[in-house]
Amino acid sequence: MTQQTVHESNSAKDQIRQTRIQKLADLADKGVNPYPYVFDKNADAADLQDKYKDLSAGEETEDVYSVAGRVMAIRNTGMFIDLMDASGKIQIFSHKENLSEDKMKILKLVDIGDIVGFTGSIRRTPRGELSIKSTDLKLLSKSLLPLPEKFHGLTDVETRYRQRYVDMIVNEDVRKTFRTRSLIIQKIREYLTKQGFLEVETPMLHPQAGGANARPFITHHNTLDMDMFLRIAPELYLKRLMVGGLSEKIFEINRSFRNEGIDIRHNPEFTMMELYQAYVDYNEMMVLTENLVSHVAQEVLGTMKITYGENEIDLTPPWDRKTMLGAIKEYTDVDFSSCYTLEDAKSKAKSLGIDPEECDNWGQVIDLIFEEKVEPHLIQPVHIIDYPRDISPLAKVHRDNERLTERFETRVNGWEIANAFSELTDPIDQRMRFEAQMQAKVNGDEEAMPIDEDYICALEHGAPPMGGLGVGIDRLVMLLTNSPSIRDVIAFPTLKKRN
Repeated sequence: MTQQTVHESNSAKDQIRQTRIQKLADLADKGVNPYPYVFDKNADAADLQDKYKDLSAGEETEDVYSVAGRVMAIRNTGMFIDLMDASGKIQIFSHKENLSEDKMKILKLVDIGDIVGFTGSIRRTPRGELSIKSTDLKLLSKSLLPLPEKFHGLTDVETRYRQRYVDMIVNEDVRKTFRTRSLIIQKIREYLTKQGFLEVETPMLHPQAGGANARPFITHHNTLDMDMFLRIAPELYLKRLMVGGLSEKIFEINRSFRNEGIDIRHNPEFTMMELYQAYVDYNEMMVLTENLVSHVAQEVLGTMKITYGENEIDLTPPWDRKTMLGAIKEYTDVDFSSCYTLEDAKSKAKSLGIDPEECDNWGQVIDLIFEEKVEPHLIQPVHIIDYPRDISPLAKVHRDNERLTERFETRVNGWEIANAFSELTDPIDQRMRFEAQMQAKVNGDEEAMPIDEDYICALEHGAPPMGGLGVGIDRLVMLLTNSPSIRDVIAFPTLKKRN
């Protein structure tokens, strides 16, 4: 959109706004409050459409209802109005034979975008449109700014994200996406509760960053005069609750914050579900992951087979399992299982056309190769298991290979949607892992975790063996709603400030 077009658009909006402000004055002259307190609405559009679906064209009833919603279209100088509420649309028929003279004057001051309440009887027009034959109306909110033009809608992506409220008004698909998001979270909560998990809450403000490798957001607590960190992950606090014996199964649906890049799959503020279960390992977490996701898909969509973009994806359990090293060998024909040194790993990475120079350890090289050479191929759901110890500071060492951990990430459509461990409960090993992280931070790794002395203290009181799982809610919603960007499933995504 050119600067001239923007200026012309703003000028047109200003003219419309001034016209509508004048209508406010006209309403005041008539003793009408354009922003009243209440309206006795007793029916939704969708319920009426369903209840009277068999009403014949041209047939009228004496059934009277009060409906309310936003005016989306006006035809024949107000005789016909399309009214939209949260459930759907219904037509309003207004005529001087049914409305008083005073109400007809108010009707003439109604614009597209206004929120209005109508009372009247149900009829179906000769053309087959279910309608309310209005006998009364009440202006509930005067809209001062116009909605986007009907046939083109709100098409500017930047504006859609910045003015989500307008996006929702004019795009039914957008409203559907966010209702589906709410239902997905509801079904996750229901499933876990039925499995015996206790929902808990942990702090968003942390005295030090931890729980995952990521750059934190830093804020300042004025009363305590100390810097604090927005939650990167709830992991260490949830494990403290496991130490305390609050329950053998706990979960939290939480907002977390990571001060890193923004793209179609990353937003600095995001939602995830994290859970812990005592006396199980990562094998049980794999089963739980696939059962949870497939159950939610079935409950929300009515199927475990979904379409994302051009891909047909089958979420029916059980899902495939591949070791990380095995997957790399499968897609590159290079075996890293016998590669023991950082230099050897870097050499093999370079032979695959990958630049590993920023990698500080063997595990980071493996992770980089996996990300570039394997990830794009993992369309159907798969658990990638047995991650390097170097990049998994909170996971138990693999019982058969000390260079690896009992960790998996679940991939669907090439994305990580879940991350889980056989959780590290040995306080001495945990301290050594934290110390290695601190050394990495000294060497320039801004995402490395500091030592959390209180967390180690908690482990020294004894933590049960446990499996832990984190599921990215936003990416799961993307998959189940076929949304191309994470911004499409976050109502108010993080955006760069306008100049």
